[in-house]
Amino acid sequence: MPPRDRLLAALVALLWGVNFVAIHFSLEHYPPFFLVGLRFLLIAVPTVLFVKWPGVKVRWLLGYGLGFGILQFAFLYAGMAAGMPPGLASLVLQASAPFTVVLAAVWLRERLSLAQGIGILIAVAGLGIIAAERAQVSALLPVILTLCGALGWAFGNICSRQANPVSPLGLTLWMSVVPPIPMIALALVVEGPARIGDSLATSFTPEALPAVLGLVYTVLVGTIAGSGIWVTLMKRNPSSRVAPFSMLVPVAGFASAWLILGQAPSAGELLGGAVVIAGVFVATVTWNRRIFRGSSIIDRRRRENSSVRTSEGDVLGDPGVHGDGGRGARVEGAGRAELRDLDHGVRGGESLGR
Repeated sequence: MPPRDRLLAALVALLWGVNFVAIHFSLEHYPPFFLVGLRFLLIAVPTVLFVKWPGVKVRWLLGYGLGFGILQFAFLYAGMAAGMPPGLASLVLQASAPFTVVLAAVWLRERLSLAQGIGILIAVAGLGIIAAERAQVSALLPVILTLCGALGWAFGNICSRQANPVSPLGLTLWMSVVPPIPMIALALVVEGPARIGDSLATSFTPEALPAVLGLVYTVLVGTIAGSGIWVTLMKRNPSSRVAPFSMLVPVAGFASAWLILGQAPSAGELLGGAVVIAGVFVATVTWNRRIFRGSSIIDRRRRENSSVRTSEGDVLGDPGVHGDGGRGARVEGAGRAELRDLDHGVRGGESLGR
C-alpha cells in the first residue's frame, strides 16, 4: 500500500472520528429520528438527479438502506441523544465488524475461522468492560442502543455484499434514498410535528449554527468525501490492507471529543476500548498462512541437507578420510547458505504480506 494511500486512509479515519462530534452538535438542536431522515434526504435528492443507478437488485438496495441507513443511525442517534458520549459511540460502533462475521457465518454459511472466533470473544470481553464501567457511572441504555446500531450496520454489510455493485460508491449514495421517508414518518409519530417544526423554524438562528454546521459536515465530509475516498482506496488496494485503518476511527473520536467537548474517557473505558480494538483486529485482519508453510519448507530443507551430510559423508563430507580437499565442507556450506536465503525470504519478505 503506497504511503499516499496510507495517509488518505488515516485521513478518512480522522474525518469519520470527528463526525461523531458533528453528530453531537446536530443532536443538540434536531430530534434524533428527524435528523436521520434529514441527513439522508440531503443526499438522496442530488443522488436521484445526478448519480447513475448502481445496477443492483432492488431487494439488496432496500436491505442495505434498512440496515446501514435506518437501523444503524436510528439507534446510534437515539443512543447519543440519550447520553452516549461521541468518543465512546465511535468505539462501540466498531462492534459491527465481529457482528458482520457472525451474520455471515449464520446467513451466508461462511466458515468461521479460529482467528475470527477468538477475535469476537476478545471484542465481546472489551464491550463487557465498557458496559460494566458505564453501569457504574450512568445508564446502560445508550450503550445498548449503540450496539443495536452496530448490529444494523452489520446487517447492511451483508446486504451490500450480496448486492455486489459495479460502483460501491454509487450503491452507498443510492442507499440514501431508502431512509428519508420511513425515518421522517417515524419522527412525526414519536417526536411530534411541533418539535420538528420548531427545530426547522429556528435552523437559521445563531444558537442553531453549530447544529447546522454539524449536519453539513456529516453530509459533505463524513458521508460523501469520506466514503468516496474510502471506496477509491478499496479499489486500489487489497481490502485487508485498507480495512484495519477503520480501527483508527475510535482514536480520532475520543481525541476530538476530548479536544472539542472536553470529554475525557475514564480508565475503564480506555481499557475496554483497547480490548475491543484488539478483538476487531484479530477478527478482521486476513492472517497470512504462507509464513507457516514457509517454516515447514525450511524444516524439510534442513532435514534433507542433514540427510545428505549423513548418508553421503563418506563421499563428500570427510576430507580427512578421502582427501577430497574440503569438497564436502563446500557442499555443506552451500546448503547452509541456501537455508539462510530461504529463511530470509520466507520470514522477512513474506511476512510483509500480513
